[in-house]
Amino acid sequence: MVLVEARNLPSHVGIIMDGNGRWAQLRGEARVAGHKEGAQAVRRIVRAARRLGLKALTLYAFSEQNWARPEEEVDTLMVLLREFLLSERDEILDNGIRLNAIGNLGRLPSLVRAVLDPLRADSEDSDRMTLTLALSYGGREEIAAAARELAEEVRAGHIDPDEVTTERLRSRMPSLAVGDPDLVIRTGGERRISNFLLYGLAYAELHFADVLWPDFGAADLYEAIASYQARERRFGRVGKPAAPLAPPAPLSASPISAALAGASASITRIAI
Repeated sequence: MVLVEARNLPSHVGIIMDGNGRWAQLRGEARVAGHKEGAQAVRRIVRAARRLGLKALTLYAFSEQNWARPEEEVDTLMVLLREFLLSERDEILDNGIRLNAIGNLGRLPSLVRAVLDPLRADSEDSDRMTLTLALSYGGREEIAAAARELAEEVRAGHIDPDEVTTERLRSRMPSLAVGDPDLVIRTGGERRISNFLLYGLAYAELHFADVLWPDFGAADLYEAIASYQARERRFGRVGKPAAPLAPPAPLSASPISAALAGASASITRIAI
């Protein structure tokens, strides 16, 4: 049984949802089947996060690099995204969840934008939890876009070059409007970040789960948060003093060792 402290929750959790394709392949099914099961996992985790009291949850749903996948798979993902937004609309609104989206949203097909944009607008004033979908998103791309904005401001004379600070750059990144991620979880057994929330990741705690995303459930989320709560977050500062090591217990002398010790004491040292 995993115990989670209600007073020490991460404020912003990001999840790299990995393993849909492998889940399907292990069952001899098409990758599409894994994505469908992955959509069910999204529903479970959003509900678990809301019940737990998380303030912000960001899900890496579709990266800029995912456009290079086979056209049939991309089309299926877009249809599943539309179905998710339609089916979850009432639950999102009824439970005070604000839906947000980050990334190059202009690349999304109209069938997705037609349901995504109205739901974002209708949930704008909700404040119990912010659910952010990273769609056509890339961390490097977000940093480059923020840098271009600041470069334009410098060129226009609105700010001086020396006013381009880390905080000013951060303020141009939509992914961090809910704050830096405290905890980033990756499922599927891989140990990499895959271009997710790169700027805000500077001091995030990382948790890698071997569970494939379609099998990821509330208990797995709680395990990741319990792992986060067991860590000391220092942000570059000195941590708590480590407990001093206890001196080793003296070894009890056996008759043989005592005899050897006596013999060595009687040996005369000879200078060479």
